[in-house]
Amino acid sequence: MSLTLQPVRVHTGFEEEGVLVFDGSQRLVAVLVRLSDRNEVAPGQWFLEAGFGPLGGVNYPAFADLDAAQDWIGQRLTQRL
Repeated sequence: MSLTLQPVRVHTGFEEEGVLVFDGSQRLVAVLVRLSDRNEVAPGQWFLEAGFGPLGGVNYPAFADLDAAQDWIGQRLTQRL
């Protein structure tokens, strides 16, 4: 599954570094936010702030890096086809 990432600032109140994730059809499927190094649960990891379509309503996980997040998103999208 081909995914495209677009950097974006996200106003969450704590974190700002984020990426919009688009599928191969250029549909927005997720918003990922990098958690601050001061985050108590998953410092420095990437968090699925919002998921759309097949990713909507899932438990929002954290990922060690963007590669892990893309793998997880790609698997979920492929399973729903």
